[in-house]
Amino acid sequence: MEEINELIEQRIKKLKELRKMGIEPFDGHFDALDHAVNLLNKYAPVSRENLESDPVSCSLAGRIISMRDFGKAAFAHIQDVTGKIQIYFKKNILGDKFPLLKKLDIGDIIGLKGRLFRTKTNELTVEVDDFVFLAKSLRPLPEKWHGLRDIETRYRQRYVDLIVNPEVRETFIKKSIIIKATRDFLESKGFIEVETPMMHPVPGGATARPFKTHHNALGIDLYLRIAPELYLKRLLVGGYERVYELNRNFRNEGISTKHNPEFTMLEFYIAYRDYRFLMSFTEELITYVSEKLLGTLKIPYGDAVIDLTPPWPRIKMFDALIDRGIPEDILYDAGRALTWARANDIEIKEGTSPGKILDQIFKEKVEPQIIQPTFIIDYPVELSPLAKRKPDNPELTERFELFIASREIANAFSELNDPIEQTQRFLEQVEAKEKGDEEAHYMDEDFVRALEYGMPPAAGEGIGMDRLVMLLTDYQSIRDVILFPQLKPEQ
Repeated sequence: MEEINELIEQRIKKLKELRKMGIEPFDGHFDALDHAVNLLNKYAPVSRENLESDPVSCSLAGRIISMRDFGKAAFAHIQDVTGKIQIYFKKNILGDKFPLLKKLDIGDIIGLKGRLFRTKTNELTVEVDDFVFLAKSLRPLPEKWHGLRDIETRYRQRYVDLIVNPEVRETFIKKSIIIKATRDFLESKGFIEVETPMMHPVPGGATARPFKTHHNALGIDLYLRIAPELYLKRLLVGGYERVYELNRNFRNEGISTKHNPEFTMLEFYIAYRDYRFLMSFTEELITYVSEKLLGTLKIPYGDAVIDLTPPWPRIKMFDALIDRGIPEDILYDAGRALTWARANDIEIKEGTSPGKILDQIFKEKVEPQIIQPTFIIDYPVELSPLAKRKPDNPELTERFELFIASREIANAFSELNDPIEQTQRFLEQVEAKEKGDEEAHYMDEDFVRALEYGMPPAAGEGIGMDRLVMLLTDYQSIRDVILFPQLKPEQ
């Protein structure tokens, strides 16, 4: 730490010296007409002789990431949003400005003008005619930054991570491509993008604990949304038939490789369709995005290769449990299910409902084994308070969850549009909450009122975009695909 402080003091000294010379180290403007990698690609075929006979002028702005001083000349690399390129400072070209190189540090941001040439090793390089300071870096970049040893520091100081790890910058460019491709696909299918409230008077649309805040002017408590579902379905009542929202959700839950309290969710709803339609639609959506990003449906993920080629298996939840060796008799007996779960080292809280016991068994024993894309369908009513019952088996719902690489990627169902049954389901959730289930739904009387006006039959789905990005960029932790993940306070 003392060494860092000393280096900072040296840089502050240079800052003051530049200002005494009448040079502002934090200049306000530079007209950069070129980018590093664009120049490298465009002029890669051009020979040394052609660059000398037909000079190419250029102007760049970026950060100095390496520098070698040879007395009357110096080489450096400058990095911009596209990548890096070598630059060359020469005393007899820069003249009186050459001594200013002594005031340059790695990390400084400069603007420069010059011409392209090839070095003796044939590296395409910019010979600098002039340069200006745009931002003086007062804190040195870390020398040892890569690897797990620095992983939390990388998350906490993502700005440095982006500077020194080009593959991290590339990941978030890919995330942007994935999100754009998702929007393009939905809009090509006639969906419109909408915005619904981030602060809800009644949190709903998912089983999760909300974050609570207070609005001073109105004197009421509000909740950061856990899902936009109930507002999007109000829009179906209002006459829209295909709507989607791609935005943030907030859930007051633990942090893990799969969970961040703030995350990006896609939710979309389509009138006059059911969950069967959505399974094919989901296959089409995800394969479209994969091909846009990667050009293939076979993607490496960890030690596996995920094959996204449709159709994907559709397995009933109870069948999936039985197929993985779960005794069939526990599926219909809560007492036996609880005994079996605890005997198999699955932690179950006191008072957990029968459906949630099975859900926990599924998460522990089945979910980790689902590698290839698989729809798990037909969940118990208790686990799906907003989903429509199956006509041939009213204890189950028309619901699916999509699992890929041992993770839930999507959740969807045929939407319950009967206001009387929805009221009863809410009341059951309120009762569960009173018994200690902090994730149970609240009663939303306005949503019921909306249903009483009539909501068309519909299907709706939520896709965890961060998890989809993890899959398509081969990351095991959600923190790697969120620019600024939530962390414990810095000590």
